[in-house]
Amino acid sequence: MKTISIINGPNLNLLGKREPDIYGSLTFEEYFMELQALFEDKAELHYFQSNSEGALLDYIHKIGFSHDGIVLNGGAYTHTSIAIGDAIKAITTPVIEVHISNVHARESFRHHSYFSAHCAGVLVGLGLKGYELAIRALLD
Repeated sequence: MKTISIINGPNLNLLGKREPDIYGSLTFEEYFMELQALFEDKAELHYFQSNSEGALLDYIHKIGFSHDGIVLNGGAYTHTSIAIGDAIKAITTPVIEVHISNVHARESFRHHSYFSAHCAGVLVGLGLKGYELAIRALLD
């Protein structure tokens, strides 16, 4: 069985409350329970969320050489954090970058990612379904 961590960055703890027209009305904890049920025979899933860049870095360093995959939604840090991009580049665990909304249809500052060049893949604009698809890709 593979071990996969889902990491969510800033403001994603507000899913279900924040801009439901963009992000939906389901909390991530509710959705994570659905993912665990969906993949219970295939993967051990872990979930970590922080609004702190340092905490995200520490978690990536902690699991980046032992897990089979990481699904990362860095939120706004995607567009600002060279440090998280460097952490992704430094680890051996494959990372798939996920964004719930289509960042390319939003503000221009969201069009650049410091993560993408170091990731195995990128999924944008598919809603929460992007997490499931990322897990499936990591399992294949």
